[in-house]
Amino acid sequence: MRWEPLLLILLVASLSGLMIGMTMTNRRHRWLALVTLAYLTGLSAIVFTPLSFDGTSLYIMPVGVGRVNLTQLDVFNLGFMENIVLTLPLGLLIKWLLPRLSLLDVGLFGLFVGGTIETAQYVLSHHWLINRSSDINDVLANAAGILVGGLIVAIYQHVHATHQRKLAPSQAS
Repeated sequence: MRWEPLLLILLVASLSGLMIGMTMTNRRHRWLALVTLAYLTGLSAIVFTPLSFDGTSLYIMPVGVGRVNLTQLDVFNLGFMENIVLTLPLGLLIKWLLPRLSLLDVGLFGLFVGGTIETAQYVLSHHWLINRSSDINDVLANAAGILVGGLIVAIYQHVHATHQRKLAPSQAS
């Protein structure tokens, strides 16, 4: 029963991978879609199953309902940084796919994603006993990771556009 979320994740990922492989003809787009699918599958497995990764090893969490922390902020620890790194690619992807999205909107989206993940962990922990904790620090770290990813893409796009504008007059002559 505890492994049903993992089975659902793997089923959806497998069917999505097959659909990507069979319908996308552009090799570059297909590769990007498969890498994105692999990232989202891994993220889902780490977040919504009893599997946990502590930075050096993968282990199975014991049966339980987890804990909830909505008040104690602790943003200066390794777990906070791990959550930022975990969601940074999501910020890159969002800003890359939606370049007109402002950084404020990317940050708000990050808060929404972080809140949704932690709420889902709470519900899944009580239904399937996957022992995942819901923590306000994780919401903030997820939002920060998504915002940093969006900021990296925004800086890249700005530098690229500036470089293109500088090249345009010299190419005209």
